[in-house]
Amino acid sequence: MASWNSIPLEVLYTSLGWIAFFSWSISFYPQVIMNFRRKSVVGLNFDFVVLNLTKHSSYLFYNASMFFSSIVQKQYREKYGLNEMIPVAANDVAFSIHAVLLTAFTLFQIAIYDRGSQKVSRTSVGIVCVSWLTVAVCVFIALPSHSWLWLISCFNTLQVVMTVIKYIPQAIMNFQRKSTIGFSIGNILLDLLGGVTNYGQMAMQSIDQNSWVNFYGNIGKTLLSLVSIFFDILFILQHYVLYPAWKIGTSRDVDVIGKKPLLKTSDHENKEDV
Repeated sequence: MASWNSIPLEVLYTSLGWIAFFSWSISFYPQVIMNFRRKSVVGLNFDFVVLNLTKHSSYLFYNASMFFSSIVQKQYREKYGLNEMIPVAANDVAFSIHAVLLTAFTLFQIAIYDRGSQKVSRTSVGIVCVSWLTVAVCVFIALPSHSWLWLISCFNTLQVVMTVIKYIPQAIMNFQRKSTIGFSIGNILLDLLGGVTNYGQMAMQSIDQNSWVNFYGNIGKTLLSLVSIFFDILFILQHYVLYPAWKIGTSRDVDVIGKKPLLKTSDHENKEDV
Protein backbone atom coordinates (compact mmCIF):
# COMPACT_ATOMS: atom_id res chain seq x y z
CA MET A 1 0.00 0.00 0.00
CA ALA A 2 1.40 3.37 -1.04
CA SER A 3 2.51 6.01 1.44
CA TRP A 4 3.86 9.52 1.19
CA ASN A 5 7.58 9.98 0.53
CA SER A 6 7.68 13.66 1.49
CA ILE A 7 5.97 15.13 4.54
CA PRO A 8 6.03 18.72 3.13
CA LEU A 9 4.32 17.51 -0.06
CA GLU A 10 1.76 15.60 2.00
CA VAL A 11 1.02 18.73 4.03
CA LEU A 12 0.76 20.81 0.87
CA TYR A 13 -1.50 18.16 -0.71
CA THR A 14 -3.83 18.26 2.29
CA SER A 15 -3.78 22.06 2.47
CA LEU A 16 -4.57 22.52 -1.22
CA GLY A 17 -7.36 19.97 -0.95
CA TRP A 18 -9.09 21.79 1.89
CA ILE A 19 -8.56 25.17 0.23
CA ALA A 20 -10.35 23.71 -2.79
CA PHE A 21 -13.09 22.40 -0.51
CA PHE A 22 -13.70 25.75 1.18
CA SER A 23 -13.44 27.71 -2.10
CA TRP A 24 -15.89 25.48 -3.94
CA SER A 25 -18.20 25.15 -0.95
CA ILE A 26 -18.32 28.87 -0.16
CA SER A 27 -18.86 29.58 -3.88
CA PHE A 28 -22.46 28.36 -3.51
CA TYR A 29 -23.37 31.00 -0.94
CA PRO A 30 -23.13 34.30 -2.90
CA GLN A 31 -25.88 33.07 -5.26
CA VAL A 32 -28.01 31.74 -2.40
CA ILE A 33 -27.64 35.01 -0.47
CA MET A 34 -28.36 37.09 -3.58
CA ASN A 35 -31.54 35.08 -4.21
CA PHE A 36 -32.64 35.57 -0.60
CA ARG A 37 -32.02 39.33 -0.60
CA ARG A 38 -33.78 39.90 -3.91
CA LYS A 39 -36.53 37.33 -3.26
CA SER A 40 -36.00 36.63 -6.94
CA VAL A 41 -34.04 34.16 -9.08
CA VAL A 42 -34.36 36.13 -12.31
CA GLY A 43 -30.99 36.03 -14.06
CA LEU A 44 -30.02 32.63 -12.65
CA ASN A 45 -30.32 29.96 -15.33
CA PHE A 46 -32.49 27.12 -14.02
CA ASP A 47 -30.97 24.60 -16.41
CA PHE A 48 -27.61 25.32 -14.79
CA VAL A 49 -28.98 24.37 -11.36
CA VAL A 50 -30.85 21.24 -12.51
CA LEU A 51 -27.84 19.92 -14.42
CA ASN A 52 -25.62 20.84 -11.47
CA LEU A 53 -27.64 18.62 -9.13
CA THR A 54 -27.17 15.63 -11.44
CA LYS A 55 -23.48 16.44 -11.74
CA HIS A 56 -22.85 16.68 -7.99
CA SER A 57 -25.00 13.63 -7.17
CA SER A 58 -23.02 11.44 -9.58
CA TYR A 59 -19.73 12.88 -8.31
CA LEU A 60 -20.75 12.15 -4.72
CA PHE A 61 -21.43 8.52 -5.60
CA TYR A 62 -17.99 8.21 -7.21
CA ASN A 63 -16.06 9.94 -4.42
CA ALA A 64 -17.83 8.13 -1.57
CA SER A 65 -17.43 4.74 -3.24
CA MET A 66 -13.75 5.25 -4.00
CA PHE A 67 -12.97 6.64 -0.54
CA PHE A 68 -14.93 4.21 1.65
CA SER A 69 -15.19 0.96 -0.31
CA SER A 70 -12.28 -1.44 0.16
CA ILE A 71 -13.55 -3.50 -2.77
CA VAL A 72 -13.41 -0.53 -5.14
CA GLN A 73 -9.95 0.41 -3.85
CA LYS A 74 -8.77 -3.17 -4.42
CA GLN A 75 -10.04 -3.12 -8.00
CA TYR A 76 -8.39 0.26 -8.54
CA ARG A 77 -4.98 -0.99 -7.40
CA GLU A 78 -5.33 -4.18 -9.44
CA LYS A 79 -5.85 -2.02 -12.51
CA TYR A 80 -3.38 0.80 -11.93
CA GLY A 81 -0.77 -0.75 -9.63
CA LEU A 82 -0.65 -2.19 -6.11
CA ASN A 83 1.50 0.69 -4.88
CA GLU A 84 -0.79 3.43 -6.18
CA MET A 85 -2.61 5.75 -3.79
CA ILE A 86 -6.35 6.16 -4.32
CA PRO A 87 -7.13 9.40 -6.22
CA VAL A 88 -9.85 10.62 -3.84
CA ALA A 89 -9.26 12.54 -0.60
CA ALA A 90 -11.52 13.32 2.36
CA ASN A 91 -12.04 16.87 1.08
CA ASP A 92 -13.48 15.47 -2.18
CA VAL A 93 -16.15 13.53 -0.29
CA ALA A 94 -16.93 16.49 1.99
CA PHE A 95 -17.27 18.82 -0.98
CA SER A 96 -19.63 16.49 -2.83
CA ILE A 97 -21.97 16.13 0.15
CA HIS A 98 -22.07 19.88 0.68
CA ALA A 99 -22.56 20.55 -3.05
CA VAL A 100 -25.59 18.25 -3.30
CA LEU A 101 -27.22 19.91 -0.28
CA LEU A 102 -26.62 23.48 -1.46
CA THR A 103 -27.70 22.78 -5.03
CA ALA A 104 -30.91 21.20 -3.74
CA PHE A 105 -31.48 24.28 -1.57
CA THR A 106 -30.99 26.54 -4.61
CA LEU A 107 -33.66 24.54 -6.42
CA PHE A 108 -35.93 25.15 -3.43
CA GLN A 109 -35.30 28.90 -3.81
CA ILE A 110 -36.24 28.65 -7.47
CA ALA A 111 -39.52 27.07 -6.42
CA ILE A 112 -40.47 29.76 -3.88
CA TYR A 113 -39.02 33.02 -5.26
CA ASP A 114 -39.99 35.20 -8.22
CA ARG A 115 -38.96 33.45 -11.44
CA GLY A 116 -40.26 35.95 -13.97
CA SER A 117 -40.87 34.08 -17.23
CA GLN A 118 -37.95 31.72 -16.72
CA LYS A 119 -38.35 27.96 -16.50
CA VAL A 120 -36.39 24.75 -16.86
CA SER A 121 -36.05 23.80 -20.51
CA ARG A 122 -37.29 20.52 -21.91
CA THR A 123 -33.80 19.93 -23.23
CA SER A 124 -32.35 19.92 -19.73
CA VAL A 125 -35.10 17.66 -18.42
CA GLY A 126 -34.40 15.31 -21.31
CA ILE A 127 -30.65 15.33 -20.64
CA VAL A 128 -31.18 14.51 -16.97
CA CYS A 129 -33.59 11.66 -17.75
CA VAL A 130 -31.30 10.14 -20.37
CA SER A 131 -28.33 10.46 -18.00
CA TRP A 132 -29.96 8.54 -15.17
CA LEU A 133 -31.41 5.92 -17.52
CA THR A 134 -27.90 5.36 -18.87
CA VAL A 135 -26.56 4.98 -15.33
CA ALA A 136 -29.32 2.46 -14.57
CA VAL A 137 -28.24 0.40 -17.58
CA CYS A 138 -24.62 0.55 -16.36
CA VAL A 139 -25.70 -0.80 -12.97
CA PHE A 140 -27.31 -3.86 -14.57
CA ILE A 141 -24.21 -4.42 -16.71
CA ALA A 142 -21.87 -4.22 -13.71
CA LEU A 143 -23.88 -6.47 -11.37
CA PRO A 144 -23.09 -9.92 -12.85
CA SER A 145 -19.31 -9.38 -12.98
CA HIS A 146 -19.09 -7.14 -9.89
CA SER A 147 -17.29 -4.50 -11.95
CA TRP A 148 -17.66 -1.84 -9.29
CA LEU A 149 -14.69 0.26 -10.41
CA TRP A 150 -16.09 0.40 -13.91
CA LEU A 151 -19.52 1.31 -12.54
CA ILE A 152 -18.33 4.23 -10.44
CA SER A 153 -16.22 5.33 -13.42
CA CYS A 154 -19.52 5.64 -15.30
CA PHE A 155 -20.74 8.01 -12.58
CA ASN A 156 -17.46 9.91 -12.84
CA THR A 157 -17.88 10.21 -16.60
CA LEU A 158 -21.43 11.47 -16.10
CA GLN A 159 -20.25 14.23 -13.77
CA VAL A 160 -17.68 15.35 -16.36
CA VAL A 161 -20.34 15.51 -19.08
CA MET A 162 -22.66 17.42 -16.76
CA THR A 163 -19.84 19.79 -15.82
CA VAL A 164 -19.38 20.71 -19.48
CA ILE A 165 -23.09 20.96 -20.24
CA LYS A 166 -24.19 22.83 -17.10
CA TYR A 167 -22.13 25.95 -17.82
CA ILE A 168 -23.36 26.38 -21.39
CA PRO A 169 -26.95 27.60 -20.65
CA GLN A 170 -25.68 30.35 -18.30
CA ALA A 171 -23.02 31.47 -20.77
CA ILE A 172 -25.63 31.65 -23.56
CA MET A 173 -28.11 33.44 -21.29
CA ASN A 174 -25.50 36.05 -20.38
CA PHE A 175 -24.77 36.53 -24.08
CA GLN A 176 -28.45 36.88 -25.02
CA ARG A 177 -29.19 39.34 -22.18
CA LYS A 178 -25.84 41.13 -22.68
CA SER A 179 -25.73 41.14 -18.88
CA THR A 180 -24.52 39.04 -15.93
CA ILE A 181 -26.77 40.83 -13.42
CA GLY A 182 -28.57 38.24 -11.30
CA PHE A 183 -25.68 35.77 -11.67
CA SER A 184 -23.18 36.03 -8.82
CA ILE A 185 -19.58 36.66 -9.93
CA GLY A 186 -18.45 35.83 -6.38
CA ASN A 187 -19.48 32.26 -7.09
CA ILE A 188 -17.25 32.22 -10.18
CA LEU A 189 -14.17 33.72 -8.51
CA LEU A 190 -14.32 31.15 -5.72
CA ASP A 191 -14.98 28.38 -8.24
CA LEU A 192 -11.85 29.40 -10.12
CA LEU A 193 -9.76 29.25 -6.94
CA GLY A 194 -11.20 25.81 -6.20
CA GLY A 195 -10.38 24.55 -9.68
CA VAL A 196 -6.78 25.73 -9.50
CA THR A 197 -6.12 24.34 -6.01
CA ASN A 198 -7.88 21.06 -6.85
CA TYR A 199 -5.56 20.59 -9.81
CA GLY A 200 -2.60 21.57 -7.65
CA GLN A 201 -3.56 18.93 -5.09
CA MET A 202 -3.40 16.22 -7.76
CA ALA A 203 -0.03 17.52 -8.92
CA MET A 204 1.42 17.25 -5.40
CA GLN A 205 0.44 13.58 -5.21
CA SER A 206 1.93 12.87 -8.63
CA ILE A 207 5.20 14.61 -7.79
CA ASP A 208 5.54 12.73 -4.51
CA GLN A 209 4.75 9.33 -6.04
CA ASN A 210 6.69 10.06 -9.23
CA SER A 211 3.63 8.84 -11.12
CA TRP A 212 0.87 10.53 -13.10
CA VAL A 213 -1.57 7.67 -12.64
CA ASN A 214 -3.90 9.70 -10.40
CA PHE A 215 -4.50 12.15 -13.27
CA TYR A 216 -5.89 9.50 -15.62
CA GLY A 217 -6.95 7.12 -12.84
CA ASN A 218 -9.39 9.83 -11.76
CA ILE A 219 -9.86 11.55 -15.10
CA GLY A 220 -13.11 13.03 -13.80
CA LYS A 221 -11.35 15.10 -11.15
CA THR A 222 -8.75 16.23 -13.69
CA LEU A 223 -11.34 17.34 -16.25
CA LEU A 224 -13.52 18.88 -13.52
CA SER A 225 -10.69 21.26 -12.67
CA LEU A 226 -9.82 22.10 -16.28
CA VAL A 227 -13.41 22.60 -17.45
CA SER A 228 -14.26 24.71 -14.40
CA ILE A 229 -11.22 26.94 -14.95
CA PHE A 230 -12.12 27.41 -18.65
CA PHE A 231 -15.73 28.45 -18.03
CA ASP A 232 -14.85 30.55 -14.98
CA ILE A 233 -12.49 32.60 -17.14
CA LEU A 234 -15.27 32.95 -19.72
CA PHE A 235 -17.74 34.19 -17.08
CA ILE A 236 -15.17 36.61 -15.69
CA LEU A 237 -14.67 38.06 -19.17
CA GLN A 238 -18.45 38.37 -19.61
CA HIS A 239 -18.86 40.10 -16.24
CA TYR A 240 -15.94 42.50 -16.25
CA VAL A 241 -15.15 43.03 -19.95
CA LEU A 242 -18.07 42.23 -22.25
CA TYR A 243 -21.10 43.09 -20.11
CA PRO A 244 -19.98 45.18 -17.11
CA ALA A 245 -22.79 46.43 -14.86
CA TRP A 246 -21.97 50.12 -15.46
CA LYS A 247 -23.00 49.73 -19.11
CA ILE A 248 -26.55 48.70 -18.25
CA GLY A 249 -27.20 50.18 -14.81
CA THR A 250 -26.64 49.39 -11.16
CA SER A 251 -27.55 46.25 -9.26
CA ARG A 252 -30.91 47.88 -8.39
CA ASP A 253 -31.94 47.27 -11.99
CA VAL A 254 -31.54 43.51 -11.64
CA ASP A 255 -35.17 42.54 -12.02
CA VAL A 256 -35.91 45.20 -14.59
CA ILE A 257 -33.57 43.58 -17.09
CA GLY A 258 -35.38 40.28 -16.79
CA LYS A 259 -38.83 41.91 -17.07
CA LYS A 260 -38.64 44.52 -19.83
CA PRO A 261 -42.08 45.42 -21.24
CA LEU A 262 -42.91 44.19 -24.72
CA LEU A 263 -44.16 47.68 -25.68
CA LYS A 264 -42.49 51.00 -25.04
CA THR A 265 -44.56 53.63 -23.25
CA SER A 266 -44.87 55.77 -26.36
CA ASP A 267 -46.06 52.81 -28.42
CA HIS A 268 -48.62 51.91 -25.76
CA GLU A 269 -49.98 55.47 -25.65
CA ASN A 270 -50.23 55.61 -29.45
CA LYS A 271 -52.26 52.40 -29.48
CA GLU A 272 -54.61 53.78 -26.82
CA ASP A 273 -55.19 56.92 -28.94
CA VAL A 274 -56.16 54.75 -31.87
